[in-house]
Amino acid sequence: MALFITAQKLDRREALRRINLLAGKDLRPLADKFGITVWKDGRKNKGWAGQVIERYLGLAQNSLQAPDFGSWELKVVPLRRAAGGALRVKESMAITMIEPAEVLASKFEDSHLFDKLRSMIVVSRIFESVADAASLLYAAAEFDLDNATTYAQVRKDYETIRERIRASGADSLIGDLGQLVQARTKGRGHGSISHAFYARADFVAHILNLHKLAFMPTVVAGESCRGGTPWPPPFVTDART
Repeated sequence: MALFITAQKLDRREALRRINLLAGKDLRPLADKFGITVWKDGRKNKGWAGQVIERYLGLAQNSLQAPDFGSWELKVVPLRRAAGGALRVKESMAITMIEPAEVLASKFEDSHLFDKLRSMIVVSRIFESVADAASLLYAAAEFDLDNATTYAQVRKDYETIRERIRASGADSLIGDLGQLVQARTKGRGHGSISHAFYARADFVAHILNLHKLAFMPTVVAGESCRGGTPWPPPFVTDART
């Protein structure tokens, strides 16, 4: 019988150490081990890699808006290979769903967005193909929303989005709003009416220490190797999407 750690008791530094033991390893066999479905009836479970890491750390699946591990949040983001084999952030990172009434009632410091961003581990994995038949864990980085410049910009983005909801409703939200954090639809198909906060790819690159926005956190990468090739491979540092 698997023994699960109470989420709130898992120290972030210990979690980081455990995650980095997986650096350079394929996450797909772990999905099978933990019984996490990647594909079903032709549809992909887009959050499968994050669920793998959660189960690896002992967290049962949940859909709560509170941080995954009580005092800190876990996110998993894909990296794609550029020309020459270097890596870059593939896409923006979903942070939390937007509940218009909650956003209107909450200043930034009381918001779900702040709760999710203030203390995080962000894990990067290598996206090989749409099939996700394999995906190597690259590295994990701690991030705290404690740099004054970054904090101020994220707060400004939140207030910009909040004011748009107040003035014109959530249906008026567009991805162009916000410099680091944007609001856009989330869900299957172009007809989705649900919205979420997303960290833009350049903000994700900041969190992963790929390119500088202000003062950067340090990425702690694993030291495993594959076939004699040093791990991790190089990054491209000009994420734009």
